[in-house]
Order: sequence, then C-alpha cells, then structure tokens
Amino acid sequence: MNVNILAIESSCDETSAAIISNGKILNNIVATQSVHEKYGGVVPELASRAHQQHLIPVIHEAIESSGIPKDQLHAVAVTLGPGLMGSLMVGVSFAKAFAFSLDIPLIAVNHMEAHILAHFIDDPKPKFPFICLTVSGGHTQLVLVKSHLDMEVIGETLDDAVGEAFDKTAKLLGLPYPGGPLIDKHAKQGNPKAYQFPISDMPGLTFSFSGIKTAILYFLRDNLKHDDDFISKHIDDICASVQYTLIQTLMQKLKKASKTYGIKEIAVAGGVSANSGLRSELELLAKKHHWNVYIPKFEYCTDNAAMIAMAAHYKFAKGAFVGLDISPEARMKIG
Repeated sequence: MNVNILAIESSCDETSAAIISNGKILNNIVATQSVHEKYGGVVPELASRAHQQHLIPVIHEAIESSGIPKDQLHAVAVTLGPGLMGSLMVGVSFAKAFAFSLDIPLIAVNHMEAHILAHFIDDPKPKFPFICLTVSGGHTQLVLVKSHLDMEVIGETLDDAVGEAFDKTAKLLGLPYPGGPLIDKHAKQGNPKAYQFPISDMPGLTFSFSGIKTAILYFLRDNLKHDDDFISKHIDDICASVQYTLIQTLMQKLKKASKTYGIKEIAVAGGVSANSGLRSELELLAKKHHWNVYIPKFEYCTDNAAMIAMAAHYKFAKGAFVGLDISPEARMKIG
C-alpha cells in the first residue's frame, strides 16, 4: 500500500504544501509573501493574514498536481514550531480540521528538524551520525544527528542568528529586504580582506553575532562622518568583508564540532546555505579535512513543505501521531 501524506508549512512568510508518497516527494508548492518588502522585514500580523489567503489555493494545487485525491491521503503533517505564532496557528488550525474531516492521523513536525531531514529528499544522503549546521534568519545551530528522529543540539547562538546578521547589515547599507542574497551578490565583486571585523570566539560550540553587528554599525558610522558616499563607493568590499567574517565565525565552530565528535559527515541546512561564499568555504574545508559535505537543492533550503513531508514520512513509519488538542509552539526545541 502506498502511504500518501499531505504536508503543510506556515512557520514564517512562506505558505507551502507538498505531497509525499512512499518517501518520494511528488511536488512542493510555495507561495511567497511580497508584502513585507516595503517594511524591511517580516511583519507577523501581515504574515498570518497572507497565510490565510494563500493556504487553501496552495493545498488545492498540491493535491491536484499530485494526482492523489484527498480520500487517498493517509495522514496530514504540519509545522508545529518554531516560528511566528500567528503564522503557525493558520497552518495548524487547517491541518487539524482537514485531518478530522478525513478521519486520518495528524503528524506534528519540528521546523528545524525538517530542515535537517531535507537532506533525505534526494541523493546523495548523509550517513549517520552526521553534524548539521542549520543556518537561517531565525536560527544558527550545530546538531548531532544520530538517526532520522534522534537529534541533539550541540551548539547554538546566544543572541542573533547569522541570517539576521546578514539582513540587518544589508539594512544598514541601504539594501532592500531580503538583504542576505544582495550582500552575497556584492561580495562576489569585492575583496573579503578589505576591512576587518571581529570574529567572536565564544566558549565551546556557542555562536554570537551581536558583537559583529555592533562593529559594523560603528564602522559605517565612523566612515560616513568623513565621506557621505563611503557606502556607495565601497559596497562590494564592505559586503565581501562582512560575509567573510560571518562565514569564518560559522566555520570556526563547525571545524571544532567535527574534531570534538570525530565526525566527517557534514551537512548544512537552512536559507543561508544558499550563500555562495559559504558553499565555497565548505568546498575548501571538505578537501582540507576530508569531509563529506551535503547541502540540499536550493528549493529545499528555504522554508518549504517538502522538508515537512520528509520528516512526516519517518514519523508515520514510527506511528508518531498527535491528537487534535495540539497547539503551536513558537519556541519549539529540537528533540
């Protein structure tokens, strides 16, 4: 018997639905919210309203394009957290109602665990145990992955996520939201050693990015005092130097984690994994330290329902279902 699961993702500002059948992703429908661009960041109330508009059309398209009618679905999976409470509520409420109406089980998925399990959508797949660096606008974590459903956070940021550091730097530079990809674009034309910013050295496998952001703020303030056009004249070098510093901060801890646990299977997940500078540095380190490095396709790096579906596939096999009394968890932890 084929096991068909509908998966729903609505943790932030992407509304997405996917169908998985016997572990194979059939589609991955994503509706992006452009309403936040003029505000320079995601506005939670606007995000939840947009999810209400997009959710039913996205789910309808996922079911129609899969060729699997809703009465042949065996479970509904949904992101329970972490994320924006209003956004999560939209997805969870619909998933509960849909599962109840079809009398099929409900599966709750941790968004960050799903980012990691996105590595199992396509080949090559990492071998257990592996270390996964999850990097996004809301999270920066090092996770020891022992099996599909057994994960342990071994390091995380004390303050800001690396994706937030990229976006807030872009805002200081006058770049539109989302700024991370634009910093990457400018960095390709710049000198990464043009300007020096501090690389935080926290104890153990802990990250911190607040100090770097403050250093960038003061650097720009001091240089703009002497030249009003400093940013426009040197934006490529500024972006390259900032990107280099942020990536070295990540790699410093990743190298330490690999050495501490004696693991050379290295995975990277989350939206920031699309950064070209990060990918280039990983290639260099893989050769130097004999790592096997895994990064999902770009469409599975950003928030999407295919990764939720993949996590649900393994949870279904274990019978890990939840009741209709579940509530979203904005600060849900891995494990």
